[in-house]
Amino acid sequence: MNPRWHDVAEALRQEIAGYGGLLFLFEEQQRFLFTRDADAVLRLSTEIEAQSHALHENRRERERVVTAFALAHNESPSSTLRSLLPHFINDVRPLIEALITEINVLIHRVRRVSRHNHSLLTRTLEAQQQLMRTLRPESFTQTYAPNGRVALTTSRAEPAFRIAG
Repeated sequence: MNPRWHDVAEALRQEIAGYGGLLFLFEEQQRFLFTRDADAVLRLSTEIEAQSHALHENRRERERVVTAFALAHNESPSSTLRSLLPHFINDVRPLIEALITEINVLIHRVRRVSRHNHSLLTRTLEAQQQLMRTLRPESFTQTYAPNGRVALTTSRAEPAFRIAG
């Protein structure tokens, strides 16, 4: 029996935990976007960035462990984990396959929620800009950025609102 399969399984579990944590944070961010809690959205953005960094480290560790497993079995270091399944003992293969499947499911869920949150944030920003252009149309100019997109610039260096008193 080759004890290295334990390392692979543990690395996969750690990566799953990382994706689960990231998914939780994106769902929390979405909840705060719907309740219009800007401070919580900003706080969660920082947490999402930290979790993404930790997840990147989990993934690097998993890749390192899989490469070591491949080399130990005289396979190419760039072998995919699925291609290495025949090297796992029969009793362990379903576990490794289930962990791989779970990671793939979580990746798709994280991407979907991330895109949705990005869309919500973009729409919120656009609505805010439209409101500011409505309140102070003389303060904004639309120009084209070098990449061809429309850019909104302010034409004055004065505050958008003044408090009388």
